[in-house]
Amino acid sequence: MPQTAKTDYYELLGVPRKAGAKDIRTAFRKLARKYHPDLNPGDKPAEEKFKQIQEAYDVLSDSKKRQMYDQFGFYSENVPGGAPSGAGAEPGVHFGFGGFDFGGMGGTSFRDLFSQIFRGEHGAAGFERESGGDLEYQIEIGFWDSIRGAVKKMSIAHLDGCAECQGTGAVGTPQTCSACGGSGTVQQTGGRMRFQVDCTRCGGTGRLRTSCRACNGEGRVRRTETIDVRIPPGMRSGSRVRVPGKGNAGTLGAPSGDLYLVVQVKPHPVFERDGDDLYVKVPVTVSEATLGAKIEVPTVDGRALVRIPPGTDSGRRLRLREKGVPSARGGKRGDQYVEVQVVVPKPTDERVRTLIQQLDQVAGEDPRKELFAQAGV
Repeated sequence: MPQTAKTDYYELLGVPRKAGAKDIRTAFRKLARKYHPDLNPGDKPAEEKFKQIQEAYDVLSDSKKRQMYDQFGFYSENVPGGAPSGAGAEPGVHFGFGGFDFGGMGGTSFRDLFSQIFRGEHGAAGFERESGGDLEYQIEIGFWDSIRGAVKKMSIAHLDGCAECQGTGAVGTPQTCSACGGSGTVQQTGGRMRFQVDCTRCGGTGRLRTSCRACNGEGRVRRTETIDVRIPPGMRSGSRVRVPGKGNAGTLGAPSGDLYLVVQVKPHPVFERDGDDLYVKVPVTVSEATLGAKIEVPTVDGRALVRIPPGTDSGRRLRLREKGVPSARGGKRGDQYVEVQVVVPKPTDERVRTLIQQLDQVAGEDPRKELFAQAGV
């Protein structure tokens, strides 16, 4: 009787039990690259790990074998001519990888077979079908564009889908590949090893096609495109704007990547930004700071009235709630902070000098008295 597999095949490949064939194939290729004996010469644990993941893939990639494994927790088949050396297997039972025999492969090297496994999905000219990469550009915008949002035109150079072949990399009507019967894969064996590999004639597509001359069968060409980019309100320096599908096009019609714009905001002569808050320095007269007053200050919404409390010192900050920058994330708006700067009159006029001296005599305060008291001197 065959024994239940000691190691869960799904855990070995790191995929859920409901994983599709593509996910299983991707997981196997990733692990096989890591543990392949050619990349780990003399590493017995890596070689053993490679055997295990090959065994798991051999079962889970075959719908009938996988059905049996899911139902009974193991898969076995009779192997003519002797017993395999799979761990935990009884004589006459084979668990997919066999004795890992590198000899007797009919003139085909293990390296050749291994390279065929990881070619991916190929097209008419041998290109892999891969999703397009993302692109990153920098864009400089003005202060008011960052506050209110804007639409900017910019030119980008990227790989775009070929117009001649509609991004497929091929022209004409595809024909069924006679080598694989349209399945895109063929089975190769060597010793006790069995490989389900892409058909070399059609590149794993199951179809024979004529390569597009405009893109040399890749399905994409390089070109410069002018696009409109919407800058949302509230963007700050270092923020990124994502433009879906405007990165490099994928090969053979695969999905395009995205375009990311890194925003740099030009400084403003009056407003200073920190997060979603704004800071502005506003000059006031000595009398306004001493007696108190209502003054106008600039905001991103226009002018606003601010009350200066009596006895306000220079450097004091007054807050205007929700008069800052609109949040780019749609949250609460920031605040604006008004920093009072008391402007001392220049004694260019004798009357001004006299009035200031009289004020000093009437006030009769020593502004440094508290300083010396705290200093203890």
